[in-house]
Amino acid sequence: PGLVDRSGPRDTQALLSATQAMELQRRDYHVERPLLNQQQLEELGHWGPAPRTHQWRTWLQCSRARAYALLLRHFPILAWLPRYPVRDWLLGDVLSGLSVAIMQLPQGDLRPHHSPAGLAYALLAGLPPVFGLYSSFYPVFIYFLFGTSRHISVGTFAIMSVMVGSVTESLAPDEDFMDIANSTVNETARDTYRVQLASTLSVLVGLFQVGLGLVHFGFVVTYLSEPLVRSYTTAASVQVFISQLKYVFGLQLSSRSGPLSLIYTVLEVCWKLPQTVVRHPGHRARGGGGKAPRSLPLPLILIGATAISYGVGLQQRFGVDVVGNIPAGLVPPVAPNPQLFAKLVGNAFAIAVVGFAIAISLGKIFALRHGYRVDSNQELVALGLSNLIGGIFQCFPVSCSMSRSLVQESTGGNTQIAGAISSLFLLLIILKLGELFRDLPKAVLAAAIIVNLKGMLMQFKDIPSLWKANQMDLLIWLVTFVATILLNLDLGLAVAIVFSLLLTVVRTQLPRYSVLGQVTDTDIYRDLAEYAEAREVPGVKVFRSSATLFFANAEFYSDALKQRCGVDVDYLLSRKKKLMKKRELQQKRLKKNKRPRTQAGSVSPQVNPAAELEDAVASNQEDAKAPNGSTLKALGLPQPDFHSLSLKNIFRDFREIEVEVYIAACHSPVVAQLEAGHFFDGSITKQHLFVSVHDAVTFALQHPRSDPSRPVLATKL
Repeated sequence: PGLVDRSGPRDTQALLSATQAMELQRRDYHVERPLLNQQQLEELGHWGPAPRTHQWRTWLQCSRARAYALLLRHFPILAWLPRYPVRDWLLGDVLSGLSVAIMQLPQGDLRPHHSPAGLAYALLAGLPPVFGLYSSFYPVFIYFLFGTSRHISVGTFAIMSVMVGSVTESLAPDEDFMDIANSTVNETARDTYRVQLASTLSVLVGLFQVGLGLVHFGFVVTYLSEPLVRSYTTAASVQVFISQLKYVFGLQLSSRSGPLSLIYTVLEVCWKLPQTVVRHPGHRARGGGGKAPRSLPLPLILIGATAISYGVGLQQRFGVDVVGNIPAGLVPPVAPNPQLFAKLVGNAFAIAVVGFAIAISLGKIFALRHGYRVDSNQELVALGLSNLIGGIFQCFPVSCSMSRSLVQESTGGNTQIAGAISSLFLLLIILKLGELFRDLPKAVLAAAIIVNLKGMLMQFKDIPSLWKANQMDLLIWLVTFVATILLNLDLGLAVAIVFSLLLTVVRTQLPRYSVLGQVTDTDIYRDLAEYAEAREVPGVKVFRSSATLFFANAEFYSDALKQRCGVDVDYLLSRKKKLMKKRELQQKRLKKNKRPRTQAGSVSPQVNPAAELEDAVASNQEDAKAPNGSTLKALGLPQPDFHSLSLKNIFRDFREIEVEVYIAACHSPVVAQLEAGHFFDGSITKQHLFVSVHDAVTFALQHPRSDPSRPVLATKL
């Protein structure tokens, strides 16, 4: 076999015009090779099973190079920090770190692409605001040491905070800390217990993430499709919006958790809203018709709100809820409470998966943009250690923020040195400047959170785009959103993942089936419904499925095959069996009628051994001729208008109706699997497998159905 190029010699160094290039692409080539089946291909290519390697032996090998490689894998900072270009990157990392640190505080900008405060995110978690600062400090520094992404900004995030808040408010509701004598909530005891819950939850989340990372379970994020993640974050943003209404309007709402809790909260807000509207009618803002500025710097708003709150005494005179005391300095490490593990394990796993999915999605986006690789398993370990160590220092679970990550990249950040600088700047704030925000109204922080939700709420635009692009993905989006709204964040995520997996199974069971035709004067076969110039080869059917054939879709495959071939195989088989059974009965009756009868009172004739032997031979000869006599034509049944098929995995039924079947285009793993499953036997050998559809079709045309006793199978796998 050889390759003959009709285009002639080419000068690769010559400059070709666009017209010449098009003409060159149109030139034909001709391949001469024998028709090959699988057995001939294996002999020609000296095929043999690949040598089996024992991976566990590699894992147990110990050498200096392997130890160094493991050290660099689990401590990525040792790989990039010694090669850090100080002159080129340090200034950008410093400016980026300061910008991100400012965003971690209750500072930034009310524009949608900026995030609100670490203080504000603590409100979402149901914790005192200062713990938002702690959660913006410790995990950032830990990720600096162990993370592989150079651009994501680890810290507080709205979705993670609201998931933590759903846990703290359900396990430590205000009603459990009511002072019966004064009918007030003991906020000190409540906050202490909630901090213990959140920090223990963070330790559990960290343990889950580190454990999954060490067993290389980073691929789990592949089951969280983009529509699922975007719908889940949209539903969570709705949860965040509803949760902040009580701070905006100064309402005292009942603590609820579980299914339909969000619906009940909305109804309660609507019921109590008139109370807050008419509380202080004389304090409505008065002014002219001048237009307010579209965007005000959040530092100015926060300073002004704090000054007004302090000067007017909003808390003392009107009962406005403020941030309160922000202690200076760091808190000592506290061991988690093991007795809470059983209550938190389910929520911890859900938070661990969601936090990792958000972080790895953003990390891969930035890695692709800047040309480096993110290790998903090491990212699990890095996030897990951030949450684990952060939980010991009374932080709540964190992930990464898209808005801060975009700012870290756009302001010149090149490595996680920007994260380290931001954590050091936050340390200064925690030690010295945190108390300045003591009189800041919580309603201002809640307003900042609500404004920041605009970006995630804009994801509702996914619905019309998915309707046009992929309605299956739209179904995942809608089910995820509705389940998360009605069942809360943890159960909603579980329902979304299960539904997505079930939909994947359904997709494999309902693939696209098509009948192929040959493109004129080529060895190319394409779908007849898509290619107008494709033509069926006379006497041959080429059937193709878009999915791999396995036990779950085998029956669907068989039904689709019979339908597309235009032959009622089941009817022909049923009629053939009935006619053959009827013929057998007739033959038995004829034999019975030929036997000599004895009358009563007469003597039975003696049996002649020679005659008995002659009858047995005649019977055997008749049975040997039975296959020819049991053909469709002999039975008076309609014959298919084709004699060969190129399909996937159908043998028995089509052989019964005298249709040759071939297997074509099998990959080596498929052939090896067929061998392991004892697919080949005396009647089906590797000579029934062909290297391409065209080989199978050519063989079928060269060997038409002339001998029904020699069935052949041609299948395209």
